[in-house]
Amino acid sequence: MDSPTTEAGQFWERHYRARRTWGGRVNPLLAETAAPLRPGAALDLGCGAGGDAVWLARRGWDVTAVDISPTAVERVRELGLQITTEQHDLAQSFPQGRFDLISAQYFHTPFPLLRGRILRTAAQALDPGGLLLIVDHGSTAPWSWDQNPGTHFPTPTETAADLDLDPALWSVVRAGTPSRQATGPAGETATVIDNVLIIQRTSE
Repeated sequence: MDSPTTEAGQFWERHYRARRTWGGRVNPLLAETAAPLRPGAALDLGCGAGGDAVWLARRGWDVTAVDISPTAVERVRELGLQITTEQHDLAQSFPQGRFDLISAQYFHTPFPLLRGRILRTAAQALDPGGLLLIVDHGSTAPWSWDQNPGTHFPTPTETAADLDLDPALWSVVRAGTPSRQATGPAGETATVIDNVLIIQRTSE
């Protein structure tokens, strides 16, 4: 796999090289969204340690997991499940195929990112009836890498506006800001807010 050449790619590669555990907990809003669905083709954008990809694969989904970090991609592949892994800098390339579920969990970065363009491409990769699940931070956890008090977390309404999708082809099925008790990497807990947006492709 190619070593990242961009500043963003090098940042995430250092982050995941330092990680010791893989295939951990599923993000709760992904589990909540996907549990009632019939398994199909799923795309995990920014798969990281692979917890979401593993959870989906074990429930019969045909999972493609992508990340900018070659270490993350390789470690998820080595978990030994039927998961297709691909290295992508999503600002430059996007996986091929059509999907029934695309998950973008905490798709934030400390570097400039054309988020709207990437997520719009994701929406266009949905099959009719498919869901794009976008879960963003709505608050800063004590263990987050981003402790900048001036950080602006996009609201679901702002994210939907940035996508600028044709309402004749895509519809918003959920836009909310639920709170939950989260557990950090050292076992610490805190109440956090998630900004949740679910888009469904209604037709071609």
